Amino acid sequence: MRLFLSSNFMAEQLISLDEFWSLRDHFPVIDARSEREFDQSHIPGSINIPILNNNERIQVGTLYKERGPEEATIKGFELVGPRFHLILKDALKRFPEKKIIIYCWRGGMRSHILSWLLSMVGFEIFRVVGGYKTYRTYSYELVRKDWNLIVLGGKTGSGKTRLLKKLHKAGEQIIDLEGLANHKGSAFGAIGQPVQPSVEQFENEFAETLQNLDPEKPSWVENESRKIGRLILPDKFYHQMLASPLIDIYKTDQERIDLIKKEYASLPQDELILAVLRIKKRLGGLRTSQAIQAIIDGNHEDWISNMLIYYDKAYTFDLDKHPEGKTIQLDLSGIDEDKATQILLEAKSQFYGKYTYPTDRVE
Repeated sequence: MRLFLSSNFMAEQLISLDEFWSLRDHFPVIDARSEREFDQSHIPGSINIPILNNNERIQVGTLYKERGPEEATIKGFELVGPRFHLILKDALKRFPEKKIIIYCWRGGMRSHILSWLLSMVGFEIFRVVGGYKTYRTYSYELVRKDWNLIVLGGKTGSGKTRLLKKLHKAGEQIIDLEGLANHKGSAFGAIGQPVQPSVEQFENEFAETLQNLDPEKPSWVENESRKIGRLILPDKFYHQMLASPLIDIYKTDQERIDLIKKEYASLPQDELILAVLRIKKRLGGLRTSQAIQAIIDGNHEDWISNMLIYYDKAYTFDLDKHPEGKTIQLDLSGIDEDKATQILLEAKSQFYGKYTYPTDRVE
């Protein structure tokens, strides 16, 4: 770490990304970029305190290109100066312990100004060298590395996500792509979910998950198409999924309908209808009309059965993309989730060696 002293002798410490990992759990992380930059993507868990707002950033950036850094810096102080007292009051209220990590785009002027300003009232600052750009390079590369995967497949309503969480409780490494994407992967997948992140932010959140995994050990991931809602998986990771061992689970149609009904029956009718209309061309006019009427009538089994005809065909098509000899099919019909988890772990041993099942781990 490199140390610099502020006017009241509090130290600003410049830290590398490696040092950032060890400090982030102990101190708040502050993003000094504009609101628009932060909304587009940021280090997960960080808090936005913009030195320049969206319009001011454009003004300063334009001046930098046209007249150089000196005039841009003066303009930046002219714009933000009247707000210094507000920034200080807000920071003192939110961070009474006065120890924070700061970054901006490249660890330059904006994070430096915020660091200088807060040091004037006694803050201890850890400023990230290279800023968000360095973090983004790291996350971009991490989601494109080689990973040891085992894919959990099954038709819509088979309870794959629920089993993935059970596997995690059993001590397995998992990657919950749908959870990271805020989308369940179908035309109905956005209903009741938070707004999807940008592609860049999705990759940041994805990288945060991968960072906690041992790349030498297999990680379970749910079988997905390349797109999850409006997000697209990195090409390399998607092709690794296609080439990885697949455990394809089977549940009866009635079990699948019951599970989907449990998750979707209470959702707003208008949103369910809009989801049906999104796939109208693939369903056909008659089936679309029947599904919408069943939703209006509250006949959930009928519209779900109608949808499964379409989704089952799509799943069969995707299943054919996986190589022969790397797929195990398991009939889990009538089996509860705890027992199903044990069966999955035993099936995993066919690809990755003998597994001793710790019965006390599954809750």
